[in-house]
Amino acid sequence: MTEKKKPTFRRTNSTQYSKLGKKRKKKQVWRNPTGRHNKMRNQMKGHPATVSIGYSTDKVSRGKINEKVPVRIMNVKDLLKVGKNQIAVIGRIGKKNKIEIMKKAQEMKIEIHKTNPKNYLKRNEKKKVKEESKDKKESKKSESNKTKSEEESKKWT
Repeated sequence: MTEKKKPTFRRTNSTQYSKLGKKRKKKQVWRNPTGRHNKMRNQMKGHPATVSIGYSTDKVSRGKINEKVPVRIMNVKDLLKVGKNQIAVIGRIGKKNKIEIMKKAQEMKIEIHKTNPKNYLKRNEKKKVKEESKDKKESKKSESNKTKSEEESKKWT
């Protein structure tokens, strides 16, 4: 099914004031236009479109991602639920669990929404190497500090 082209629904006067979203995408959240003489509420020509029933997507393609049904994944066991015409959507989970899911998804060749498991794992391996090197440096520093403190304590006894 082909989807209809929808306008980007923006808040009234969002292009005029910074507090409503001028140059700030997060603030450009839709709010229904109110006000007695509001041109947008009255749907006057030349003013932005308002949200209405006519802009909804087809029932067949509603809620789908790339014409596939999304399946929410919270752990490795949930990957088994993903079928042929479905796409995995990772929930809000920690990095450790996410890495495990990515490894399993790469083995099973499962498509994950907005992420490439191969690239994700590659990026996090680099970070692990950096963290390990930092831990080694810190442990060396702590060992040298211990030996200095032991020498000083021997002097005083």
